[in-house]
Amino acid sequence: MRPARWLALGSLLALAGLLECRLVGEEEAGFGECDRFFYAGTPPAGLAAEAHVKICQRFEGAERFATLYSRRDRIPVYSAFRAARPAAAGAEPRWLVEPQIDDPTSHLEEVIAEADAITSVNSLGSKQALSTDYQDSEYQTGQLYPFSLSSDLQVATFALTNAAPMSPSFRQRWYRNLNSLMERALSPQCAGGEDLYIVTGAVPSERKLKDRVAVPASVWLAACCAAPGGGWAMGFVQHAREGDVIEDVMVGELEKLLPFKPRLFQGNCGGTEQDTERMKKILEVVNQVQDEERAVQTKEGARPLSSTKGPASAPPPEPVEERRSFLGKVMSFLATPVIRLFQLLYYVAVGILKNVMCVLWFLTKQVFNGVESCLYRLGSATISYFLAIGEELASIPWKVLKVVVKIIRAILRILCCLLKAVCRVLGIPVRVLVDVATFPMHTIGAAPIVCKDIAVGLGGAISLLFDAAFGAMGSLFQVIFSICKRIGYRVTFDNSGEL
Repeated sequence: MRPARWLALGSLLALAGLLECRLVGEEEAGFGECDRFFYAGTPPAGLAAEAHVKICQRFEGAERFATLYSRRDRIPVYSAFRAARPAAAGAEPRWLVEPQIDDPTSHLEEVIAEADAITSVNSLGSKQALSTDYQDSEYQTGQLYPFSLSSDLQVATFALTNAAPMSPSFRQRWYRNLNSLMERALSPQCAGGEDLYIVTGAVPSERKLKDRVAVPASVWLAACCAAPGGGWAMGFVQHAREGDVIEDVMVGELEKLLPFKPRLFQGNCGGTEQDTERMKKILEVVNQVQDEERAVQTKEGARPLSSTKGPASAPPPEPVEERRSFLGKVMSFLATPVIRLFQLLYYVAVGILKNVMCVLWFLTKQVFNGVESCLYRLGSATISYFLAIGEELASIPWKVLKVVVKIIRAILRILCCLLKAVCRVLGIPVRVLVDVATFPMHTIGAAPIVCKDIAVGLGGAISLLFDAAFGAMGSLFQVIFSICKRIGYRVTFDNSGEL
């Protein structure tokens, strides 16, 4: 692997460590460390979409709740939390943003104030809603996980990824009903909320705020109590239409009403083992809450509903900027040029600092690349050296074995040659003795053959002599006969002349 590839791999690993599983890809099964906010550690199934991003909401180094956020609608699909207990009001409404939604390369590890994110997050607001989307509109930021239910750290719920546009009356009804249900029904019937899992969500409508942020047509709540021997599951729907009261439904019916038809709780939160008696008590309280809401609507008519539950059920206070006095606005107008000047100087200083940091980073990167290249080469040479030594060490036993085998073969060959020489030396006297011992036998055995050969030779010689004698005598007689014949012929011829 080349050093540049090592550097790229290190950068990716560092980025993955910074994100700390807060923004989880849609293909992954859970929310990382925030899985504990879901029943059985399993988030709702069936809501995966390309525009949805899973967020483990962290603040001040700890996980606070989980959110599935829609980058297309710029509102949360749902927020999940546990053991919600009403807390005293008084949290400062300082709206927070999620840096990694707009800038995946951001090094920020948790939500930060929107004012601080303007200069530290690239493309801020490209995929999430901002406070400016709500300005000069008839809608307010409505939290799916209201701050009044958070006894952990109320500021964490002021993340804009936990908010959706709501009209003032709708938001007031949602907060009041949610607080009433938690205080009087859900928590009391689930061991004080220790084993209570809450999922609140929003169903977007076709209407969009400033053509960016979808306005919910309704919000919903699903509760699962996992108390041993007394578990149950309930669902609630609050429509944005004026005059509608909160509706109680079974979780299975709620799933059919939601987009994508999700499965909110694994195994339907216990299924057939749910405690029907506790559910009846919850429904009784729900009926009371519905009657109270109808009574308030009848009393107040078309006016926005006011809270009757005290500070715990009140909606979060509006930002301080929205309650300024006229004098404050005038002072703000006069101070604006000075502020703009300081902002310009600040931006220039930040730009210079960024350029200096970029140069330093480039130099550091080059130095790092050089050092890494040297280390890589040194490491490669060291590894090659040790590999060569290892190969030589591994080959020593084999070479020793080959030498031993050759030595044994040489010794065996020497012994074989010695045995052959000894055998030859010892074989000479034995052969002589055998020849000497067998000489008389061969001599005596050869005598008849010799005599026979002599007799045959003598017989042949005698026969040859007789043949020669008889041949000579025959020849002699033939010569004599020829002479006599010639002599007789001539005598006869001469006598015939005379006649």
